Amino acid sequence: MGVYLVSIDRREWFGEEEGGHADVASALDGVLRGRGLPPFEPSASEDPPGWFEEKMAPPMTGFDALCRAHRTPPEQDALLGWTTLVPLSLDTPITLPLGSAYDDETVIAGAPQALAAARRLAGAIGLPLDAIPETGGNLGLTLWFLEGDARRTAPTRPGPWTEDLDTAFYVAVYLRAAEYSLRYGRPMTYS
Repeated sequence: MGVYLVSIDRREWFGEEEGGHADVASALDGVLRGRGLPPFEPSASEDPPGWFEEKMAPPMTGFDALCRAHRTPPEQDALLGWTTLVPLSLDTPITLPLGSAYDDETVIAGAPQALAAARRLAGAIGLPLDAIPETGGNLGLTLWFLEGDARRTAPTRPGPWTEDLDTAFYVAVYLRAAEYSLRYGRPMTYS
C-alpha cells in the first residue's frame, strides 16, 4: 500500500487497459488544440528498459522546505504541483476538471520544467547523480535510498545530500521521473 509515482505506457494513456487515462488524454488534447498545438501521443518508438515506479514513502518535510528555500512558486508547481507529468514543454500547468488518484482534478505539468527545477535542487544539495540509479524498473531509487546503498555511498561522496536522505530521495525521484518521461516519451502519474 502507499503512493507510487509510475510511468504510463501508450495503451494505458489511451485507455486500452483497465484504469486507463483516456479521459485525461482527450481533455489534454482539447487544451493543446485550443493553444494551436498538436495532440500529445506517448512515444511508441523506443521501449524503455523497464517501467518507472517509485514508492513515495519517506516523509516529505525536508524536501518541501528545500523547495520553498530554493525554488520560486512557479518552479515548485512545475516540480510538485502536478498529478500527471508529460514530456511536453508547458509554461504553466494545465488544470483539468477530472478526478485523479488523489485529487478532485488533474493537473498536468511539463517534464522539461520539472527537470530544470529538480536539477537545480540536485545542485543545491550536491546530489551525486552518477552514483544514483537511473531506475527503469521497480523501485530502483526507493531500494537504493531505503535499503542502505545511499548510506554506504555517503562516506565516499560527502555533501549536503547526506544530511537528509529523505530529502535527497525526493530530489532524485523527481529528477529521474522527469528524465524518464523525456527520454521515453511517457507520461508519469501517481497511483
